[in-house]
Parts: sequence; C-alpha cells; structure tokens
Amino acid sequence: MSALQTFDEVSPEDEPKPAGDDTLLEIRDLNVTFRTEEGIVHAVRGVDLDVRRSDVLGVVGESGSGKSVTMLAVLGLLPRSAKITGSAKYLGRELIGAKASDLRSVRGAGIAMIFQDPLTALNPTHRVGNQLIEAIRAHHGDMSKNDALKRAMDLLELVGIPRPALRVMQYPHEFSGGMRQRAMIAMSIANNPDVLIADEPTTALDVTIQAQILEVLQTVQKETNSAIVFITHDLGVIARIATRVQVMYAGRVAELASVDEVFERPRHPYAVGLMNSLPGLVAAGERLRPIGGSPPSMLNPPSGCAFHPRCSRAEEICAGEQPALRLIDEPDHFSACYFAEQVGDDVPVISEVPVI
Repeated sequence: MSALQTFDEVSPEDEPKPAGDDTLLEIRDLNVTFRTEEGIVHAVRGVDLDVRRSDVLGVVGESGSGKSVTMLAVLGLLPRSAKITGSAKYLGRELIGAKASDLRSVRGAGIAMIFQDPLTALNPTHRVGNQLIEAIRAHHGDMSKNDALKRAMDLLELVGIPRPALRVMQYPHEFSGGMRQRAMIAMSIANNPDVLIADEPTTALDVTIQAQILEVLQTVQKETNSAIVFITHDLGVIARIATRVQVMYAGRVAELASVDEVFERPRHPYAVGLMNSLPGLVAAGERLRPIGGSPPSMLNPPSGCAFHPRCSRAEEICAGEQPALRLIDEPDHFSACYFAEQVGDDVPVISEVPVI
C-alpha cells in the first residue's frame, strides 16, 4: 500500500461501489473551488466517480458543469488559485495532495489526457516527431532516440496517419485539424496508460472527421486495453462510444448508468431535458423542447438540488436539501433526484439511438 493512500475507502450503502480489482481510478467526494475577484467559484461539489478497466465512461453536461475540472484536478493540472479536497486514487495511490514528482510519474504512464485543442497543446516550434519522442523518453529514459523515433512512427501509423516517416519530421501547422488530433492521441498512448482522458477531442472537427477520431479511439482501446473517460456535451458521441454515462450538472453528478439505461430510462429531470432537446430522440411531428432557464452561477449555487429552478417537477423539498446520489434501478443505475422513480415516463422508448 502506498504511503500516499490516506483517505478512507469505505462508501455509504447507497453510493456507487468500487469494482474491486477492476477499478483503476476511484474518486470520492471531490470538491474544487476557485478564488476570484467576484468571489468563490464552486466548480466541483462532492463528485464520486469510478473508472474500471476496459471501461468507456462518457461524462456529459453543459459547459461549466465541472466535467473537465474534475479530471484536471485529478492530474494536478489546475492553477494555484484552485482549492482541491477529497480523494482520487489511481490503483490505490492517492493523487490529491501528492508531490509534483509523484504526479509526473503518473501522468502519461498511468493516466494520460487528450486535450480539446491540439493546436495549442502541441508546441508549434518543435517537430511532431520530437514531441512524441520526448513523451516516450520521459518515462523510458533508457530508450535510445532511434528506438523512440521508431516507436513514434508506429504510434502515428496506429492512429491512422499516412506516411509516418515523413510526418514525424513535420511541424504541427503542417497537419490538418484531424491529423493534429490524431497526433495528440498518439502522444497520449505513447506509454500505454491504463486510463485515457479525452477532453472533448471532437468538438472543433466536422462530422466526418469526428467519426474517424472515434474509430481511432476505439481501435486504440482495443490495442492497449485502456479505459477511456470521454468528456463531451454531445449525446450523439456518447451513444456511439460510451459503455457507461455520468451526467453532471452544476458541479455534481446528476445521474450514472449504462449508456442504454440513460437513453432509454433517464431517471433525472436534467437527463430527460437533454434527451428532449436532441434531434432524433423526439417523436415524429414534435418540436424540440429546450431546457428552460440558464445554468446557475457557481459563485452562488442554488440551495438543495441545483436543477430545481429549471425543473418542472420541482417541489418544496427540492429547494431545501441536496438529494443524494442513490441506486434507482439494478444493477447500477443511480440518480440524484427525490422523484427519480417517476422521472422519464414522458420519454419515448428509443429503438435506435442516433449517432454521428
């Protein structure tokens, strides 16, 4: 057991349980706040999350719901203005509060991240091959530069970049947007990480390239047997790639279930709202039904359930105390709603989920 393992692993009966030896990343009661001139921003509020071996966990929610901040906090990539509390254990090793050197040993080798904008993530003044070599040798210092170069070309070939021997000599501006994203994926898997965090990697790409990138990620997972945490606001992407879905709202987990359960039987009003506003999930002849109102300010989050000001089902209890994330349907469908058992009755049964 690591000396960094300092948090209690025992969970309440009604919370999601660890998956035993299959659990790679275990997050419990994670909180992140930022001190700003306007006040304290409560970006993440008590998030629990498990990432299991060979899992594809889709994390979905509106901008500002805490999706990316949760993962950046785990990797120690937030600015100094962030205050982080709670627990995040990678293979039992505590990451929250760990030394910078310990986190560096985990980043890339154990947990890797594909950032949203590859043009800013890649250094424009260095050749793509040199950046791949640097990522490889950061965790394999005894590897020769020639061996690392061969590994870099193999990685580019794996992610579908043609003529890798030529591409390793080029600069990021010589790559198309889709190729830059593929290069970022190659860099993230350079050291065969157990967990691959994809932070909206298809957002800036057209639909055709999005589909290609998703195919690359599926190929990569098959080759490396890694788990993927896929952060997005696009339910079509979630439907295509995810095995489980975690819906987040206002820095909290609203719902957690398999992808089929979330699309067919959503048990939180916010998840229902997402379904009703997605083309292809609304019954023929009906209009899209957008979620009314606006996301709350995280400088002063609403009391109780943060969604209650926008929820048509809200009652007095919803504004009082935050509902716990609890088991609704076996085996592992969780919802943070007092009326979860009644939610979803007005969602049509979906025979085929639309995907990109």
